[in-house]
Amino acid sequence: MTGPSEDDAYERPAAGSARIPGPRAAGDDLEPPVPLPEPAPSHAVLKSLLGAWALAACSAEETQAVEDHLTECAPCAEEALRLRDAVGLLHPEESLDLKPLLRSRVLEDCLGKRPARIPVPVWASPYDTETARLDALLRDFGESEWHTPVRLKWFEEERRRSHGTTVAGVIGHLLTVDGLVASALGLDDPLGPQAPPGGPTGRTEHFWNSGAYPATRQVREPWREQGHTLVRTVSFAGRGVAELAVDYGAFALPLGDAFLERAFECWVHAWDIADAVDYPYEPPSGPHLHRMIDLAARLLPGALAGRRRSGLAAPARGLVAAGAPGRTLHLEIEGAGGGSWDIALDSPAAKPSREHTVAEVALDGLEFCQLAAGHISPEEAAAGQTGDREAIRDVLFAAASLSRL
Repeated sequence: MTGPSEDDAYERPAAGSARIPGPRAAGDDLEPPVPLPEPAPSHAVLKSLLGAWALAACSAEETQAVEDHLTECAPCAEEALRLRDAVGLLHPEESLDLKPLLRSRVLEDCLGKRPARIPVPVWASPYDTETARLDALLRDFGESEWHTPVRLKWFEEERRRSHGTTVAGVIGHLLTVDGLVASALGLDDPLGPQAPPGGPTGRTEHFWNSGAYPATRQVREPWREQGHTLVRTVSFAGRGVAELAVDYGAFALPLGDAFLERAFECWVHAWDIADAVDYPYEPPSGPHLHRMIDLAARLLPGALAGRRRSGLAAPARGLVAAGAPGRTLHLEIEGAGGGSWDIALDSPAAKPSREHTVAEVALDGLEFCQLAAGHISPEEAAAGQTGDREAIRDVLFAAASLSRL
């Protein structure tokens, strides 16, 4: 007989009796112990996390713990708000200004796909762009910004002048002077039948004193709507409309030049407003700036003749027949929008000639525009100068005399 097997060496438990587990072999499944809940972070720990939470630098678990704590702890909630506000100041604000070429690029891209049935005339495009840029600046102004003091500057005779108003007052000024262009096109005058005769200064003073529109943000809408109407009207009018005369009181301009003059003033006063509210404002695009500078250069001979008639400039050195070459000053404008122009010195009807050049002046484009806007005096203009000093002085003062209220 065989002996008992190894299994028979152990007594098997009876059915239903308790079984004593033997040792488990490696690899047998074990039920993991139930984890104990982790204690919530203390007040001190959560308070130390507020700075990281404000910077969005916490983990998801830490963020949840902090935000749960903020609903229960008023001191930490107040501290969290202060930290969030401080973090907001660390981020530079997005500019509200349109990039100078953004509007034109978008339009060009759209027109490349589908040409405009009624395009905006080239000479009206700077006005369309500058009014849109100023409107973008004004869009988010609160009530307090509309009452921000603004100092308007210009040059009259031999000295600089200025007048204090508000942002709303500046927009009212633009509205009333744009009204001269509207009247020339047969549109409604924003001043109505009570509009005073004369030029921009009298109209502006009438507007400021009459209270025709409230000197608040409500003035933006009529100015904006009038600008859209002007652009729309000349777009539908056809080619010949550019030669229509716009009466400024003391002088007149063809409609095409009047639109450029209005674009220039819109940019200059937008610059004034941006400076008053401490906001950056870019100059016009190079092509538009060139057109504005070209207008100022073309107006210089007439401005010089007007100062000579008033005894503010040196007498002409020699009279020549209309169209004949005469003494000339060569004006070089540097930077974006720059170029070169020859300015007739003795008569607006004379033909400028490089052979008759007696002086040369070089100016930065933006500085020339500041001079023509009356924002700097002729003595302050950092001009490179060679040649006849008297002619140079007369031309610089004539450029400043292009400005007005």
